[in-house]
Amino acid sequence: MTPRTATLIGLTAILMWSLLSVMTVATGKIPAFQLAAMTFAIGGVVGLFTWIGRSEAAKSLRQPLAVWVVGVGGLFGYHALYFLALRFAPPAEAGLLNYLWPLLIVLFSSFLPGERLAAHHIIGAVLGLVGTVLLFAGNTSGFAPGTLPGLIAAFIAAFVWATYSVLSRRLKAVPTDAVAGFCLATAVLAAVMHVALETTVWPETTLQWLSVIALGIGPVGAAFYAWDIGMKRGDIHVLGAASYATPLLSTGFLIAAGFAKASANIALAAILIAGGGLIAAKDMVLRKR
Repeated sequence: MTPRTATLIGLTAILMWSLLSVMTVATGKIPAFQLAAMTFAIGGVVGLFTWIGRSEAAKSLRQPLAVWVVGVGGLFGYHALYFLALRFAPPAEAGLLNYLWPLLIVLFSSFLPGERLAAHHIIGAVLGLVGTVLLFAGNTSGFAPGTLPGLIAAFIAAFVWATYSVLSRRLKAVPTDAVAGFCLATAVLAAVMHVALETTVWPETTLQWLSVIALGIGPVGAAFYAWDIGMKRGDIHVLGAASYATPLLSTGFLIAAGFAKASANIALAAILIAGGGLIAAKDMVLRKR
């Protein structure tokens, strides 16, 4: 697999994650950790299905403890912190702090062996950050008392996901098949948190059940496998900068579904985020065939 192909596969994760908000709304009022347990379980099973006919795939679970700490810590740690952020802080502010992770990936990647952080990578990432700030600017509601824990959780979550993504590059020898194990372990931990903190609410309609299944197959399933391939074999700078498209695409899907309204802020944010992504991806886009 060439770096270009791996990068394109990684970009599909960004597209799938942009559907997360719309699909989550369609699941109804299922508590956060219960939804995480259900969808990560499905996501893990999706990975197991790819093992059919490959007897050696199960050996991918035989990894050192450090690998499991990075894999499960990244998936479960990030989502636990993000759910905590949404519980205590306004979604706009929590989302803004959380979306520091694309910039952090671009910056952290400079510490990887053989990687070089060029000026256009930084410019692209910063433009994406400005576009993301603008995207949320019209929705901010100020900082009410009691929101600080949620804001701190969102900030830490950004570092957790960026660290997980960059460390995946360092663990390049770990096959993507192992992500199935990380997803199943995350489902178990989420189920424990659900039992301890939440009241069970099952989907009430066929649409809600289908939305849960779709979440598990796509944004909380295939997306993590695609992201793992992109981080390990693709252009990590391009993927980091391109990740800013997630909130923009997510907002676009919400508008299309009637859950949000179009605005000048969104249009300008689109220009900044798309422009930043193209600048960061200059090497890949202009590479001679």
